[in-house]
Amino acid sequence: MAFAPMGPEASFFAVLDQHRASLLAALRRGGGEPTGGGTRLASRFEDSVGLQMVSHCTTRKIKSDSPKSVKNFALILKILSMIYKLVQSNTYATKRDIYYTDSQLFGNQTVVDNIINDISCMLKVPRMSLHILSTSKGLIAGNLRYMEEDGTRVHCTCGSTAVAVPSNIQGIRNLITDAKFLLIVEKDATFQRLLDDNFCNRMSPCIMVTGKGVPDLNTRLLVKKLWDTFHIPIFTLVDADPHGIEIMCIYKYGSMAMSFEAHNLTVPAIRWLGLLPSDIKRLNIPRDTLIPLTKRDQMKLDSVLKRPYVTCQPFWRKEMEIMADSKMKAEIQALTFLSSDYLSRVYLPNKLKFGGWI
Repeated sequence: MAFAPMGPEASFFAVLDQHRASLLAALRRGGGEPTGGGTRLASRFEDSVGLQMVSHCTTRKIKSDSPKSVKNFALILKILSMIYKLVQSNTYATKRDIYYTDSQLFGNQTVVDNIINDISCMLKVPRMSLHILSTSKGLIAGNLRYMEEDGTRVHCTCGSTAVAVPSNIQGIRNLITDAKFLLIVEKDATFQRLLDDNFCNRMSPCIMVTGKGVPDLNTRLLVKKLWDTFHIPIFTLVDADPHGIEIMCIYKYGSMAMSFEAHNLTVPAIRWLGLLPSDIKRLNIPRDTLIPLTKRDQMKLDSVLKRPYVTCQPFWRKEMEIMADSKMKAEIQALTFLSSDYLSRVYLPNKLKFGGWI
C-alpha cells in the first residue's frame, strides 16, 4: 500500500529524481566515486566502500603466558564463552548486558567494548554475527514502515514524534517506503525542530534520521540498510564545523576503529547538503553569529584535509578551505538570524529542489 501524498508536486523532485538516476547508473557500472591516491596506513580507502583494513596492518598479540596480558586474555576467553552460549541458544545480548554479568571483573564498559571489537575483527565477522547488540540512540521519522524480528510492525510517521532506531537492524524486514530522499541530521535538537516545523510532511515523501551526534552502530547500519534496499538519495545536514564534517565522513566513509566492518556500514553515495561554509557568505550570515575556530578545531580540520578520501572530493576540500581561511565555524542554528523557520521553509527546500548538494 502506497503512502498518501502530502508533500510538494512531483515537479519539485525532478532534480532529485535525476540524481537518483545517476546513482543507479553508477551502481550498474559497478563503480563508485572518482578514485584518488592517499597515504595507506592501518586502513586503506576504496571509493565504493570507504575506509577498510589492509592485510598487512600492524597487529597486537595477546599471550596467555605473559603477566602483562594474562588478564586481558582471560577476559577475551570469558566473552568468547558468552558469545558461544548466545549463538548456541540463538539469543542476543547488548554490550551493557555483558558488562553487568561481572562488572567488577571487567572494570568498566570500555573494556568490554574494546574486546568485542577485537573479537569481531579477529574472526572477521560483523558484531551481529556474534549475537551482540548495541544500544540504539538514533531516531527515525518519515515515510517508512517495517517489521521487527519479533513480528512487531513499526510505522514511522511525519508527525512531531520519532521512532527509536531498532537495536537489531539485521532482523528488520518487509521495509516499505516511497521516499524521494533520506536526510541525515547531525543533532537531535535540529532533528526535533524540523519535526516541529512539519518539515517531513511538507517534503513528503521523505525519511529523516539522526544519530544524535557521532552515530552509534545501529544508526549507521540502518542508513546502510535503507540505501541497499531502496537506493534513494541520502543527504547530510551538519554544522559547518570540523566536528560536523567528521560525523558526515563517518556515515559516508566509515572510521578507522570500524574499518574491518566497512562493507556493512558505509554509504559513499551520501552527499553534503548543508550547512556549507560557502552558504555563510552567500546568505550574508552576520559574523557575530559565527564562532571562531579553536586550536582543537584547526587540528581536526587539518587532519580531515589530509585524509585520502578528500582527494576525490574537490568540492568538499574547497568548502573546508573556506572554513580554514575564515577561521570561523557556524552551527545550523545560525540560519535563525534570517527567520526562525528559515531552515525548514526556505533553506532545505531550495537545496533539494535545485540540487544544492556536493
